[in-house]
Parts: sequence; C-alpha cells; structure tokens
Amino acid sequence: MVNATCPSVHPVEAPPPQTHGEPQNPMPQGRMNDIPGMPGTRGGLTLRLSQFVFALVAGCVMTSTHATSTYTILRYFVNAVSWQCLWSLSLAFVDLYAILVKRRLRNPKVVSMFAVGDGISSTITFAAASASAGISVLDSNDFHSCIRDRCTRYQASTAMAFLSWFAVSSSFVLNFWTLASKSSH
Repeated sequence: MVNATCPSVHPVEAPPPQTHGEPQNPMPQGRMNDIPGMPGTRGGLTLRLSQFVFALVAGCVMTSTHATSTYTILRYFVNAVSWQCLWSLSLAFVDLYAILVKRRLRNPKVVSMFAVGDGISSTITFAAASASAGISVLDSNDFHSCIRDRCTRYQASTAMAFLSWFAVSSSFVLNFWTLASKSSH
C-alpha cells in the first residue's frame, strides 16, 4: 500500500526568479546539495547506463567465445553480468522517471534498497570478473590453449566486467553516503 503523505520521489524546489541587484541563494536552506550520481539525478542515470552497457558488452563478448560450457565459472560470469544488466537497467528507468517528473529520490527506504542491491550486485560482479581473469590467465599462461582469439575475448570481457563493477561500486558509495548524510541530520 502506498503512503500518499510520504512519497518516494520528492519535488525539486525551483529557485525564485532573480531580481536585479539582489544576491540569490541557489539552494533552499536545510536541504542537502545534490551530489552528481545520486539516485534520481542525471549523474545517477549516467552511472546506471554505464553499468548496463559495460555488463552487456561483457556478457555478449563472453558468450561469443563459446567456452562457457568448458568452465563453470564462465557460466557464473554470464549469469552475474546478466543480473547486473537487469539491475542497472531497471534502476536506470527509475532514475529516468525521476528526472522526467523533475523529482529526486529521497525516501530512505528506497535509497537503502538501492544501496543494498548495489552492494550485492557489485560483490557478485567483482567475484565473477576476478574469477574470469583467473581463468584467462590459466588458459593462456598455464595451459597454452588459447584457440584463435579466445583469450583476447576473455580479457576484453573481464575488463568490461571490471568497468561495470567500478560504476556499480560508485553508485553503492553514493547511495550509502546519501543514507549516512540523512541519518546525521
């Protein structure tokens, strides 16, 4: 049930029109400045889309190697970046909605859900990228079994997964910061 008195998305206050000669306060008193990358901002949308794109490229490149049946960890990798794609894309839609209706995501329950989801997603993505990097080293240096450009694809896919992890970790830190700054007020 939705509580209409405490919406999840709060309106952005527009500053009053500036008159000549009067100094203007750009932000209302008592309100935290928006940090680029926070939920519901253009920076947040950019982070979500970059997470999505990097994870999507990582998954597509890894599945193009046709080696996911060889190593179980590569199946885990594809599942992890698929989860990252779904998570990031769904939150990108939420950020886009908040931007279109000119509202910011300020509800602590919603932001905490984003923070927990980002923390879980970043951990899963980091584990998958690290394991994939290990398989890449094992395949190329120890087994010397790099057929065609398979190791290059492993490395490119792993690099994209690490970039996705970096972007989702940034989102996690910003969401956690938002929660911590709200609780200190």
